[in-house]
Amino acid sequence: MPHELRFATFNVLNLALPGARFYDGQEPYSIRQYDEKISWLAQQIDRLDADVIGFQEIFSQDALRDVLARTKHYRHAHHAGSDPQPRDGQLTPSVALVSRLPLAGLPILHQDLPHQLAITLPDTPVPMTQFTRPILQVALTLPDGSTLQAFVTHMKSKRPDWNSGETQDDPYHLGMASLRSLIRRGTDALGLRYLLTDLQLAQRGPLVVLGDFNDDAGAVSTQMVMGTGRHGKSALYERLFDSSRIQTGNDRSRDVGYTHLHEGAYQTLDHVLVSEEFHPQSNYAIGEVLEVLYLNDHVGLRLAAASDHGQVLVRIKLFGQDAEAT
Repeated sequence: MPHELRFATFNVLNLALPGARFYDGQEPYSIRQYDEKISWLAQQIDRLDADVIGFQEIFSQDALRDVLARTKHYRHAHHAGSDPQPRDGQLTPSVALVSRLPLAGLPILHQDLPHQLAITLPDTPVPMTQFTRPILQVALTLPDGSTLQAFVTHMKSKRPDWNSGETQDDPYHLGMASLRSLIRRGTDALGLRYLLTDLQLAQRGPLVVLGDFNDDAGAVSTQMVMGTGRHGKSALYERLFDSSRIQTGNDRSRDVGYTHLHEGAYQTLDHVLVSEEFHPQSNYAIGEVLEVLYLNDHVGLRLAAASDHGQVLVRIKLFGQDAEAT
């Protein structure tokens, strides 16, 4: 029988230890609040029942370990990730990956932009040379012994990127702060695309990118990560694909694929991208995307312990592999 793999992405919303301050102006979690949060997260992770989960907004990997300890299915899963390091006196949340597949090597944390990228932001003297949040790369062993590369990303949000002395009351300041935010997200996307291209040119093999892109699948930044292929090559070569667009069980009549709610607008900011090895038209396909599911009932309820993002779950059928437990 064919083997099924399940990939998911999960923005957990500020996972930090009790008493630890993670943002200015936001009170740390009490013991009770922390207990409620990690209990909700553990239940949601078990609901996903995914083989590989990429996490965003992790302020403490120990807190994530506390979550895993409360699950039924992930107490012995592999966990990759590192705690965030302060930048300019501020903490920026990190990412993590939890896998029931074996790790095929040491995880890599990409903090610096590749190819010596240095992007100058408006009215900012120091160029951007690092990802907004480090990108995690983890090699995983598939059931047949081959290797899959998984990337976890959390790109810059659409919130204005303020410089010191700027105010929201000044339309020029607001415009420039919004422009800087857009450029940062675009730079994150370009840096990730460079990492993916370098890897794809070095070796052909399956890839997945799990993350909060802070924009929809049609946005320029998301499309940059997907890539456009290479002139003279197959139309699928070097590209990634939005899982929801290539699922074989796609039914638009029941599509409720949103992951975030902002000012009454339903948005899909979280995505699972896959390489051509999971595209139904590829000669190199090792599997296909069966279905993409969204766990988002909690988003509108605005539960205190819950995330403000829905989770994306992708079911993939692998061809010609025995259905063994992972």
